[in-house]
Parts: sequence; structure tokens; C-alpha cells
Amino acid sequence: MKRNAVIAKIESEQLKKDIPNFRVGDTVRVHTRIIEGEKERIQVFTGTVIARKGSGLSETFSLHRVAYGEGMERVFPLHSPRIAKLEVVKEGHVRRAKLYYLRGTSGKASKIRGRVGSTRGKEEVAEEQAVEAVEATESQV
Repeated sequence: MKRNAVIAKIESEQLKKDIPNFRVGDTVRVHTRIIEGEKERIQVFTGTVIARKGSGLSETFSLHRVAYGEGMERVFPLHSPRIAKLEVVKEGHVRRAKLYYLRGTSGKASKIRGRVGSTRGKEEVAEEQAVEAVEATESQV
């Protein structure tokens, strides 16, 4: 077995299987595991995907958000074990591969159109609402 084949096999075992389909322009919520000493907690970062880079195990994506009037950006490795969950909040329609122009904008200038005919169908939304309703009734009992 050649060296590249061995590396490819090891990397393929490390890849995550439960990654949702998301593109540049989508609003994504990333649940990150934060370890502080002995304790571990989950911190959520919600933002617009402005870039995706790389492939395979080294693939990363950049999120941009404006909080308290200050723009912030964070780069996440897609297959990192520190990412507990990744969920697509809103799908956006853009005509660029990198949205670096969003860095200097605020308000309406930073608005992204929603995607028409999105892959996130009505069935998925209805299913999520049904699951939430069941969980709500179980918590009341």
C-alpha cells in the first residue's frame, strides 16, 4: 500500500458523516464544545457563511456576524471533533464564492436574499415542528 493511500484511508476514518449541506450565503448555527479546566460546555455561534476552503479533512468555513455593533468572524474546521452540531438556520442566494464584501457593511447592505426552491423542503420543516411539539408535550407530563 502506498503512503498516500494509507494517509487517505486514515483521513477517511476521521471525516464526519452527519454534516448538513450548506453553501456560502447560508446562515448557520455552530454548536462548539468549550473545555474549561475539568468542565465542558456547549457554546453556539450563529453567522453567515462567507467562505468555504479546502477539501477533505482540512476543509474549513468562515462565519461572519455583527454583535453589539462590532463585526466578528470565526473560522471553523468542518470535521473538527470540537464541533458538536451544525444546523442550517436560513438558506441564502448569492452569486459569489466568497462574501468578503460583507465585512464592511451593516444594516440593509449586509442583507442576503433567501433561496427560492431551497433544498430545505416543507416536509423537513413540518417534521421538525412535529418533533418539537412532541418534546414540548413530554416535558409537560
